[in-house]
Amino acid sequence: MTEYLVYVTVKCHTFDHSFATHLLENVYDTHTIQQLLGHKDVKTTIIYTYVLNRGSRGVRSPLDF
Repeated sequence: MTEYLVYVTVKCHTFDHSFATHLLENVYDTHTIQQLLGHKDVKTTIIYTYVLNRGSRGVRSPLDF
């Protein structure tokens, strides 16, 4: 078995994106997510829905970089 080390840069935005995506997957409404993330405009929150609408194309392996 071969071991691989994968280094990925994680920033605060990564956690926001992950949190919002999980909430959307669990059918929370965008206005609730907007308030939780502190967005002034719901358009900013709606950006997170693009991953859900892309199907398997929205998922990338860290090894694909």
